[in-house]
Amino acid sequence: MTLGGVSRLALVGYRSFSASQVPRMHSYCFTPSTSRQMSTDMKSITTKLRSSGLLRSQGLIGGKWTDAYDGKTLEVLNPATGEVVADVSCMGRKETNDAISSATDAFSSWSKVTAAERSKCLRKWYDLLIAHKEELGQLITLEQGKPLKEAIGEVSYGASFIEFFAEEAKRVYGDIIPATLSDRRLFVLRQPVGVVGAITPWNFPLAMITRKVGPALACGCTVVIKPSEFTPLTALAAAELSLRAGIPPGAVNVVMGNAPDIGDALLASPQVRKITFTGSTAVGKKLMAGAAATVKKVSLELGGNAPCIVFNDADLDVAVKGALAAKFRNSGQTCVCANRILVQEGIYEKFANAFSKAVQDLKVGEGFTEGAVQGPLINQAALEKVERFVQDAVSKGAKVLLGGRRHSLGMTFYEPTVIGDVKNDMLISREEVFGPVAPLLRFKTEEEAIHMANDTSAGLAAYIFTTNVQRTWRVSEALEYGLVGVNEGLISTEVAPFGGVKQSGLGREGSKYGMDEYLEMKYVCLGDMNRN
Repeated sequence: MTLGGVSRLALVGYRSFSASQVPRMHSYCFTPSTSRQMSTDMKSITTKLRSSGLLRSQGLIGGKWTDAYDGKTLEVLNPATGEVVADVSCMGRKETNDAISSATDAFSSWSKVTAAERSKCLRKWYDLLIAHKEELGQLITLEQGKPLKEAIGEVSYGASFIEFFAEEAKRVYGDIIPATLSDRRLFVLRQPVGVVGAITPWNFPLAMITRKVGPALACGCTVVIKPSEFTPLTALAAAELSLRAGIPPGAVNVVMGNAPDIGDALLASPQVRKITFTGSTAVGKKLMAGAAATVKKVSLELGGNAPCIVFNDADLDVAVKGALAAKFRNSGQTCVCANRILVQEGIYEKFANAFSKAVQDLKVGEGFTEGAVQGPLINQAALEKVERFVQDAVSKGAKVLLGGRRHSLGMTFYEPTVIGDVKNDMLISREEVFGPVAPLLRFKTEEEAIHMANDTSAGLAAYIFTTNVQRTWRVSEALEYGLVGVNEGLISTEVAPFGGVKQSGLGREGSKYGMDEYLEMKYVCLGDMNRN
């Protein structure tokens, strides 16, 4: 079985890049000609990481660190500098099939381990993630580019899923059903689905793994992780810590490299009973189609087009602070970023001025620079996409209020940008920009705002800023989104369900509801064996 049109973009973990924008090296392990030799500072950091055992370059199959069978490697680059951080194994179909076999063998024993024992292993993994949060944060900054403080924050956030599901492992309950006949007993079991293929993106290289692997292991499943080729180092470090935590060999496997081959193997294998994916809607649709051949369970967290609605009665300071957090975290490279900021006409000018001033104060810099809060975009394709969206808006009458060009730092840095007078038909309103660009749109009435917000095929996250309690209820219920933040720009948490509606995905991650994605329900009817 092949994925056809998904090959090139497939399974790399992209959100919104087209196939033509994906560098060829990330499908075929070519070495990029733009890479630079490592600086003295980065050598010092990587030396310390390597001595700690957390800078791994091989895949993990059956508890053993393994090179690609053909010896091929690919370069992991620091997007802020272009320096080569490490050469990692470039794996494909054969390695993935072996990882699946390893996970299958481990499932037969891990699924029978008591919930209390699984909980202890996960808790130990959490403790190790927190104990090494500085090193893990450095790895994230090196390969993904986000500022170190934000990267360490991701480690804490990612680890919180392991802690939560360590506790939730002990709460997988069944049911007793009152029987319709006196000599029958009816009950429902909830059992692990089996081997899980977890395909994760580059924007949160730890948290997107723990949010999937935590509940999978808690339920008794085993996993084959396919991280983005841009950010495999964090995944490998997390896997190393899972081994140290006592999670048995084969329960967690990591393969990276030739994305189409890895994806084909995961989809074709009847032993893989579930695919969990975070990435673009286009790739999610291909995965749904590919999973049909073996009727796998699928959970998808896909692209967004988040509206951030600021009403006339909003507290201006709260709205500016919340919109800033919702838009510019991780340089705008998050699935729940405010992609459109809808501002009611009575407060539009005040908000635009205050918001632009706040954005102007954001310090841009390489991730290890003191005080930097905005890092680079992940690669050249991402930079060119942001430029294309801004150019389209300006050509159709939008006005650049701040920024609007590449940053003087070079590489893939882009200035934090605010664009005014944006219309609903502009590209930046219709598609996910995935960069540090905030488009401002005017609206007149509550009804118009709701219509504008819902006028998209996406439905992941939305934000509201208002001091009117009745409006809070009305608008929250009317918005066609899986998550709604009210007077708050940072809404993701391990204790609440995360996921979208419409073409933003299927299923939920995090919270007690996230366990359901990794469980099957079995009904048992017990008859009276002693009856005549």
